[in-house]
Amino acid sequence: MNNNLEEKYQNRRLLSTYFSVVIINMLVLFIIGVLGAFLVSSQKIADYFKEQIVLTIYFKDKTKKIEIHQIQKSIQFQEATKYVSYTSKEDAAKIYAQEIGEEFIEFLGYNPLLSSLDIYFNANFVKPHILKELTDTFVQYPFVSEVQYDQPLVKILDKNINKIGYWMLISSLTFVLIAILLIDNSIRLSVFSKRFEIKTMQLVGATKAFIQIPFIIKYLKLGLISSVIAVILLFVLFNIIQNNFSELETFQDSFSIFLILASTFTFGMLIIFSSTYFATKKYLKLKTDEIY
Repeated sequence: MNNNLEEKYQNRRLLSTYFSVVIINMLVLFIIGVLGAFLVSSQKIADYFKEQIVLTIYFKDKTKKIEIHQIQKSIQFQEATKYVSYTSKEDAAKIYAQEIGEEFIEFLGYNPLLSSLDIYFNANFVKPHILKELTDTFVQYPFVSEVQYDQPLVKILDKNINKIGYWMLISSLTFVLIAILLIDNSIRLSVFSKRFEIKTMQLVGATKAFIQIPFIIKYLKLGLISSVIAVILLFVLFNIIQNNFSELETFQDSFSIFLILASTFTFGMLIIFSSTYFATKKYLKLKTDEIY
């Protein structure tokens, strides 16, 4: 009876250990995959945010539509321009009314908003001095009332984009090192719980390979489970990003996605194999009195 209870306890403890190994490995590999994806696409991400910067030209009330059309055509064909969007004062009023939830024109008695052009630029041209030169040019038009863009944000992006990429690389490498240690430690602790079994097998004459291979196969199976789960979660995440941020080309590129997923899977299996191999090798080298 006591033996059965002890056996059940040992089995539960063993299952708990294996479950911990799978969960730790899965979480670590998932985070590594996310970091790897954003590291690979860091420049595209930077370009994406730069291309969200908008420079808005507001036109005076008496500006003719043909004048707006001419300047719009002129801007559209410039190398710096990604695309241009025109909003009439009537459309601007409708948008603003929807935002505030009331018809402000009825309250004011007139429409104070102006027609405008929203200009979006290619990432290479989103620089403080370029946008300032364009602003200075546009304000000279007699029918232009005002030109606006988020100057502080442009300066921050221009100044910090390279720093962000550098620190992302450092952070990713640091986390990879931590990840290796975490996975290695979880497996070593698991193998540690089987150290007496390893030493017993060695004492009855089993070869090192005979002892190591079952451990390696067992933990490779656990590694396979955790790696597959991590890859599935990454695939789901990348699909969500792809559907919501179609501008991020890395997540639209099937080969890049495959490369990231395959690298994550391979990394997980290699760490599992090497950690199991060296952990079992360590206990095979220990003398009997050293395992206590």
